[in-house]
Amino acid sequence: MAAKIKKGDTVVVIAGRDKGTKGEVLKVLVDDNRVVVRGVNVVKKHQKPSQMDPGGLKSFEAPIHVSNVAHAAPRDGKPAPDAPPLNAPAPLAPEAPAAAAGAAQRQRC
Repeated sequence: MAAKIKKGDTVVVIAGRDKGTKGEVLKVLVDDNRVVVRGVNVVKKHQKPSQMDPGGLKSFEAPIHVSNVAHAAPRDGKPAPDAPPLNAPAPLAPEAPAAAAGAAQRQRC
């Protein structure tokens, strides 16, 4: 898996039951290609009482596959699969065109 989605990124679910939901990545499971997103894929589990825990119905976020999420665009929050994360540095401006330098060399010859 390419490490494009990292812990703390804001993502949008693009497929599945929670399609369109935005949330923060809480955990990345690299070996399984899955991520845990806050407020997405919330499941309930019946838990038996123990000495430390009273038991009952427990709600938690289950992991979803990374192909079902995309980075949220910084401006509008819509899915942007090719958008850089919010904390990425801005891309550098292109330098002077190389064609002008090549034309000057050809004239001298």
